[in-house]
Amino acid sequence: MARKPRVHFPGAFYHVIARGNRGQKIFGDKQDYERYLYFLREYKNRFHFLLYAYALIPNHVLCGVPHKTCYVE
Repeated sequence: MARKPRVHFPGAFYHVIARGNRGQKIFGDKQDYERYLYFLREYKNRFHFLLYAYALIPNHVLCGVPHKTCYVE
């Protein structure tokens, strides 16, 4: 079944998810988390997007971003 089209409107809030394949871990140790946060900070500074919240979990990453700051099409 195909995914429903994203709803775009001013003020929309997006829950962005990145997961490991088949539930595999994407972070192996503390250094992996620190490296991810380093790149997240670098890209946030470079592309000037808003990031309201994030969670780094061993097998996935969750981010909360508002409409017009993250283009995921």
